[in-house]
Amino acid sequence: MTEMEKIKAIIFDWGGVLIDDPKPALMKYCAKALDVPENVFTEVFDKCLEDFQKGFIGEPIFWERICKKLNKPKPIQNSLWGDAFQAAYAPRPEVFSFAAELHNKGHKTALLSNTEVPAMQLIQQLDYDMFDELVFSCAEGVAKPEKKIYDIVVGKFDLKPEQVVLIDDKVEFVNGAKQAGLKGIVYKNLNQVKEELEELLAPGIAGGFVR
Repeated sequence: MTEMEKIKAIIFDWGGVLIDDPKPALMKYCAKALDVPENVFTEVFDKCLEDFQKGFIGEPIFWERICKKLNKPKPIQNSLWGDAFQAAYAPRPEVFSFAAELHNKGHKTALLSNTEVPAMQLIQQLDYDMFDELVFSCAEGVAKPEKKIYDIVVGKFDLKPEQVVLIDDKVEFVNGAKQAGLKGIVYKNLNQVKEELEELLAPGIAGGFVR
């Protein structure tokens, strides 16, 4: 393995990797707050999410659009989405520990998330010091699987794409990373990720992960 081929940075997705997928709990919380069936809310939410997730609109306009489609009054909470995210937040300590282990071994680490400003603000309040970089779709105006967002996170490390690996639970996001030149691992469980990452890392690191 040449120096240019060595993996030097590992990027972690947030929802579905570092924390449990928050969407089911988010949908339940918001549907209850707006007093609509969960499936009805989810359908409208999915149609309105992109502009919010890319930071093109703020939360007030997001709810305005949703509530107009649902024929419901706008929520009275200061940040219903922020409240919902705090309620849905369920971290996976073992994955955070693994990220810290990689960081402590000298690998660059990053968090890359398609997320909205209230969720980004929650992350920024937490102790995520195992990551060198935090990259959010709402701050960059692009989202996975668009090539530009992978270019942005790779550029923060001044590395070649092939020196970076993305760990994400969504196949389409991993495929997007691979199309941008990165390596990619589809998260199923932590042991599976460790095994696949060991195959990508430089000799001498492999076999060093605690099972």
